Amino acid sequence: MSPKLLSLFAFVALVAALVYLLMTRQLLGHDPITIGLQVAAFLLMVWARVTFGSRSFHAGANPTEGSLVTTGPYRFVRHPIYAAIWLFAWTGVAANLSWPSAAAGVVIAGALLARMLSEERLVTRQYPEYTAYARRTKRVLPGVF
Repeated sequence: MSPKLLSLFAFVALVAALVYLLMTRQLLGHDPITIGLQVAAFLLMVWARVTFGSRSFHAGANPTEGSLVTTGPYRFVRHPIYAAIWLFAWTGVAANLSWPSAAAGVVIAGALLARMLSEERLVTRQYPEYTAYARRTKRVLPGVF
């Protein structure tokens, strides 16, 4: 399967799982800690979007024109937008833990991983310097993964 097609399928699964959590009232935190984590996730996403610019708004993996972004939150992790989604969603899952919410969380994690791997394949082809950047920068959690 092509990276773009895999990324598109993963996007659909991601949106479906997030919509499920939202519609069943299992996406948002209820206490100061979970609300604080979700606010932090939201702020990370805004920081990453502002740093990357408008070229990041697409459903399928698509390395766009421009240079490789390694500033802002991209200095710490390669996929700060996906890290923010992961943190926001899993905070909601943990705050509203049930078998269905955990299953949705697993779908979200799998979809995000599929999108990351797909986009990395495409970005590596467009930006030769991405390989060195990837060696020194973790995917979603600084120093860990």
